[in-house]
Amino acid sequence: MPSVAGAPRVSVVIPAFEEAGNIGRLVTETFAAIADGDLGEVIVVDDCSADGTGAEVKALLATFPKLRYLRHATRAGQSAALRSGVLAARFPIIATMDGDGQNVPADIPHLLARLGRPEAGEEGEPALVGGIRAKRLATGSRRWASRFANGLRAWMLKDECPDTGCGIKVYRRDAFLLLPFFTSMHRYLPALFLSYGHEVAYVPVGDRDRLAGTSKYTNLGRALIGIYDLIGVTWLRRRTLKPRIAEDSRIAEDGRVVP
Repeated sequence: MPSVAGAPRVSVVIPAFEEAGNIGRLVTETFAAIADGDLGEVIVVDDCSADGTGAEVKALLATFPKLRYLRHATRAGQSAALRSGVLAARFPIIATMDGDGQNVPADIPHLLARLGRPEAGEEGEPALVGGIRAKRLATGSRRWASRFANGLRAWMLKDECPDTGCGIKVYRRDAFLLLPFFTSMHRYLPALFLSYGHEVAYVPVGDRDRLAGTSKYTNLGRALIGIYDLIGVTWLRRRTLKPRIAEDSRIAEDGRVVP
């Protein structure tokens, strides 16, 4: 994939918890999918896995000099792992994927092409671009639970996000770091970006089965946490006011007032 001329480099952040058998393939795919001129680094944040996740990533460090491995001392959850990676990132654009390998790294350049340039700051330019899984592979109760959750969230938050559970996203690092942090915030990023005055956009992406391991979420567990968080984010959306700055004047060194 050719590099996008003039585009800022991207830090790819991958939270992972016990994804041995998946994470190594995902890292290798990521380096193949993003042009070297666009890719600043790939950061895997290991949320205190007890399996071979860490060994699998560290075995690739010599192969990929732009690869970084961070490990939490205690398990803190996916949102905390995501934030640890963004805080450690050295480049202005963040791309994220789930560590289970179900997201497709080759979709990242398409999301980056839709993202607004951070230096522009123009109205209408998205600060976050999320993936929409056009053909979900989940079946049965998981598919119905996802549809119900997306419908309820859309009705309450009015963020027009059709697939909040899709882990592949790109966004501006500076905008993310100004958002309030809480456990499970990764599921509400479009709503939070909108609440803080940013534009968001969506691009269709692929979906595939995990090759190893099992999902760390259950329908019931996700629902109980989701309802609690949804109420909080709905309150936050309604109580957040982010006015646009219409003027910013200052005194120059020669004493003149300049805009």
